[in-house]
Amino acid sequence: MAAARRPYRSWVEISLGQIAANFQAVKQAVGPGVEVMPVVKADAYRHGAVEVSRTLEAKGARWLAVSNTEEGVALRGAGIRTRILVMADFLPFTREAMLEHQLTPVIHSLEDLQALNNLARRREQRVPYHLKIDTGMGRLGVRAQAPEIGAAILEAKNIDIEGLMTHFASAGNYVSTQTDEQAKLFEEIASGMANLGVHPRYLHLSSTIPVAYARKGAWGGLVRPGHAIYGYVSQVSGVAPEQLIKVKPALTWRASVLAVKNLPAGALVGYGGMFRAPRPMRVAILAAGYADGIPHRLSNRGSVIASGQIVPMLGAVSMDLTTVDATDLPALAVGDAVTLLGDEGEARIDAQQIAKIAGTISYSVLTGISARVKRVYV
Repeated sequence: MAAARRPYRSWVEISLGQIAANFQAVKQAVGPGVEVMPVVKADAYRHGAVEVSRTLEAKGARWLAVSNTEEGVALRGAGIRTRILVMADFLPFTREAMLEHQLTPVIHSLEDLQALNNLARRREQRVPYHLKIDTGMGRLGVRAQAPEIGAAILEAKNIDIEGLMTHFASAGNYVSTQTDEQAKLFEEIASGMANLGVHPRYLHLSSTIPVAYARKGAWGGLVRPGHAIYGYVSQVSGVAPEQLIKVKPALTWRASVLAVKNLPAGALVGYGGMFRAPRPMRVAILAAGYADGIPHRLSNRGSVIASGQIVPMLGAVSMDLTTVDATDLPALAVGDAVTLLGDEGEARIDAQQIAKIAGTISYSVLTGISARVKRVYV
């Protein structure tokens, strides 16, 4: 079964219904006592942050998470009114905009905690915030002990700690003890702060993998699924519990056939002559390349689905073009749609398969889809 044509060089078809279903699957897995905060950073993993956020808000999401202030401001400008947590941005030039648009900052140092307190005092505004603890990732987060953290929080009279959070470095590695060690340290700090009278409403540690594989002790009162909302759960190493949630990809990526031609045996294809035709061949040139997000490392290694069949890429992936084998597809014609990521009938290629061939991760495949690729919501 061939994919339907569309009047675009390259496009993604995004099922907002599947986004909603994936969100509901996470909610059902964690139960009513745990808040679900979908992550919509990086343009919702290139699924379109505004449209995805509208769908999630309509389905009852009370929190969304973004990376930076600009992403949060864009959602506010589109009419999103749910709570928005800004996870990786407290730069001096973003702070006023963050508060002006009622975005909730994540604070990563005790110095920034004082800076937020001073800003709130100047604005005569009570500001809720979440504080991140670095329990072993070695990136953002406070590394102080509970007494010092608690004292700094209690001294900041103009702001209110609403959440205490951390981020796991090796959640998918069930051979390593790092996740258990991080969770233990987080619990020690949270308990020490509680002894000082600091009781954040939300304790949150988990993104998709600890939810999907039922690491319930690390859920706290809120979870932050990203990958699962878009239909993916990464594989883990070691012995893990049975996967708790079932989700499906919401995005299909297609490209139009720009040209079809016959090549004689021995003809070279693409930059560097990476592929030499072993016999007379028919090839199709697709209107998408690495500038659209096709990983260059798929050169002469990747595949697409054309006319319901998986066929190989030939030669180097170019900036704007990719060549594929159409020898056994006599009906394939200019303007036909070819599937780069998704399915046609029984044939299927997903982001994890692409990532394995390209030597990367599925997150990179999804977020690497260029803004010049048209978004179509179905």
